[in-house]
Amino acid sequence: MPADDTLKLDDFLCFAVYSANHAFNRVYKPMLDRLGLTYPQYVAMVTLWGEDGLTVGQIGEKMLLETNTLTPLLKRLEAAGLVRRVRDATDERQVRILLTEKGRELRREAVNIPREMGSCIDRDMSEIAALTSQLTTVRDTLLSRLK
Repeated sequence: MPADDTLKLDDFLCFAVYSANHAFNRVYKPMLDRLGLTYPQYVAMVTLWGEDGLTVGQIGEKMLLETNTLTPLLKRLEAAGLVRRVRDATDERQVRILLTEKGRELRREAVNIPREMGSCIDRDMSEIAALTSQLTTVRDTLLSRLK
């Protein structure tokens, strides 16, 4: 073993985040299967439940996704009857995403998922909030390096 042990996988923050993401996805899957959503679709719906009628670009900014990745996802949500894609009346280049009644009703089923996930993490809300804040800061710092 080399004297310089800087390449120890268990010490990598990036691997801890990466592997935690996989664990989150595995725990989320049965919850989201009940809703008929994938995790990215769930995030898009949460975004729209917070503010209906956003443009594709605005949703992409909030989800940190490029339009070419987001558009197929939104088309699948539209095919499922959860959203409608409509051209903006003032700027036809923009597409707005509007919740359908079915999409609004799905929120009632989804409202307990954050609490279910919270119980799976086995941390109190203040610990979860602090961890979320720290990870958001790390993410934003990394993204600022790309500008």
